[in-house]
Amino acid sequence: MGMILTEANRPQVAEYHYRRVLELGGSARSHPARQPRLEPEEPGPHERGPRALRGIRQRRAGNPSDAAGFARLEEADRDFDAAAGVLDRMDKLFPNDQGVRLTRAVLLGRMRKYDQAIELIDSTASDERKLGPNELLEKGRLLDQVGRYDDAWAAFAEGKKLARELSGQAYLDTEANQQIERLRNFFTGGRLRLMPPRKRAFRCAAADVHPGLPALRHHAGGADPVGASEDRRRRRTAADPRDHRDHAAHAGQPARLSEALAELWMGDQREGLDNLRDYYLHKVRQLGVLRDGATRFTDKMPLNETHLGLIALLFPEAPLIHVLRHPLDIMVSAFSNQFTHGFFCAYDLETAARHYVRVMDLVQHYRGEMTLRYLPIRYEDIVGDQEASVRAMLGLSARTSTGLPDVPQNRRYARTASYAQVTEPLYKRSVHRYQHYRQHLEPVIQILQPVIERLGYTVD
Repeated sequence: MGMILTEANRPQVAEYHYRRVLELGGSARSHPARQPRLEPEEPGPHERGPRALRGIRQRRAGNPSDAAGFARLEEADRDFDAAAGVLDRMDKLFPNDQGVRLTRAVLLGRMRKYDQAIELIDSTASDERKLGPNELLEKGRLLDQVGRYDDAWAAFAEGKKLARELSGQAYLDTEANQQIERLRNFFTGGRLRLMPPRKRAFRCAAADVHPGLPALRHHAGGADPVGASEDRRRRRTAADPRDHRDHAAHAGQPARLSEALAELWMGDQREGLDNLRDYYLHKVRQLGVLRDGATRFTDKMPLNETHLGLIALLFPEAPLIHVLRHPLDIMVSAFSNQFTHGFFCAYDLETAARHYVRVMDLVQHYRGEMTLRYLPIRYEDIVGDQEASVRAMLGLSARTSTGLPDVPQNRRYARTASYAQVTEPLYKRSVHRYQHYRQHLEPVIQILQPVIERLGYTVD
């Protein structure tokens, strides 16, 4: 059932069935490894997850797709020897399987054996078979690690070009512009003053929980200092990217978001915001985000800032942490990963820049029209002075701390492109990473220049 729902593009519902596999101990007919969102977030369940699946893996050792999935689970759990063992067995059964070889290249990269990983990816290409989009992007990220920046960019560009050709997908410019303009037109001071009064938040059966630190960020990439810093706090749990806002906004309401919100003035819809908030919290609980004793969680969905207005209406007391980063660094991150958020803007460098500017302009609009508990904080400042930055965030959330977290001990699996970096100590190698690609970014500098200057950055 989980596989069917995954193929039907309903991963949230599919995840429920995968979690039931874990609860029931697994079965020989289950395929949990095909769903990358399987892993629980916290150390206890995370320790049990891969081990509970090993019996399934042993029984399904003849399936390379499942084996690659299990190897990725072991790799995410930092058990590199176990991951390598799975792949070794698959190599004997299915020599030169492309999925298995790409998974091994990812594993070698995690082990910092970059040259071997690059050689392995290159060896999969031939006159009959060219590298695919995922292989090219992974190769580019590996080349970046060894300082071959021009070669890395060439791999990124070819991977994006091939992804567009194979999928037929491109930036949905008209749809993106319509959404931004509808939100801009609705979220004005005059309209918001007419909103009906709010009621007390619904109490979840598991715990009285609310988003304590909604993290607003574009495709940040690099280390995840906010998630890593907050994960070790005892009464807070983590929610990795999940787009419940659109689901909540349209629950029982087929109209577009702005039209649906406009109906809140009608008598039978005056509790609409409370209903949307409670629906969102129900989904959070249902998907296993919460853990016992948690009173807050962080929602890190990329492009959260697009719905900053709705988030503030649903959770007016929740602090909003907006993690800013040099816009050109964001472009490098977007271009080096296969993101589909933001109307497929990251399928091309120029469209990624245009969408970023649209969203940042919308954030300025929200800040001018609404009273927000909003803290903009620079990624570069967090990396440069973690303690001061974390204390600023804790101050906004009215929390105190006797000490900073031990980031390297974080064993939570983050379902993001930076899942590996979350477990590392803070590092500076991603600060001003764009400088390595300065000439390749030239086409978008003019597009980004107004936002670069507004945020106080420069182009060196």
